[in-house]
Amino acid sequence: MGDRMIEILLPIFGFLIGTVASMIGIGGGVFIVPLLTLSYDFSPAQAVGTSLATIIFTSVASTANYSRQKRIYYKTGLVLATTTVPGAFAGAYLTSILEARLLGLIFGVFLLLVAFRMILKISLFRTKHSDAENTARYPLVTSESSLYESRTKILLGVVLSFFAGLSSGLLGIGGGSLMVPIMTLAMDIPIHITVATSMLIMIFTSTSGVIQHFSLGNIRFEYALLLVLGTIFGAQIGAYTSKRVSSRNLRRIFGVVLTLISIRMILKYI
Repeated sequence: MGDRMIEILLPIFGFLIGTVASMIGIGGGVFIVPLLTLSYDFSPAQAVGTSLATIIFTSVASTANYSRQKRIYYKTGLVLATTTVPGAFAGAYLTSILEARLLGLIFGVFLLLVAFRMILKISLFRTKHSDAENTARYPLVTSESSLYESRTKILLGVVLSFFAGLSSGLLGIGGGSLMVPIMTLAMDIPIHITVATSMLIMIFTSTSGVIQHFSLGNIRFEYALLLVLGTIFGAQIGAYTSKRVSSRNLRRIFGVVLTLISIRMILKYI
């Protein structure tokens, strides 16, 4: 009876996770994986596979809402997905052959550094010049067409996106935890656009990871379905709320969430 009651709570957990995940452009796996591992006694591989199955629906629901708000860079999303997809396949495969402790520690430290960059808004290309000089040298992207005037930004985004996909398949996090900083810091895309485009990319990244995890028997669909019952509604609330939060506050919220996640990962693998 106790186990049944805790299963019934999954849609509630899913709603809360979907709300936060959609608002800041991540899939929610950073919450789902530890939830399933610690509260439902999943193996890490099962938690990762089930998390990715849930994220597919969360990202689809969020993308539908963001599309109505006209906040998605579709071409950019599809271009970056060309490397996140193979990365997700590779990451999912690695879960079956690699010891996760060292990878978890490295990833946790990396997320912590990214979080500080997001909070302090330190661009990957900025130097120690004044804000005015940096803005002139590295202007914020104002439209998708202007983004493609810089081959360096596109190339860097494509290369780094592979590692976002790799982390998605390996850790079950959807990839948004890295895609948002990649697009914001390396490609200078406004964070409101980044959050929305990240959800589009996650559809492809999560689906490719699920295909590989399904072949490995790592998905428990009954739990994924219970989570989805909550996340699809939470995703709508998050997408609606996101457009009412300033860019600075949205960036800081993302940074704080990423900091908490990175600390949890570091403590877990120490």
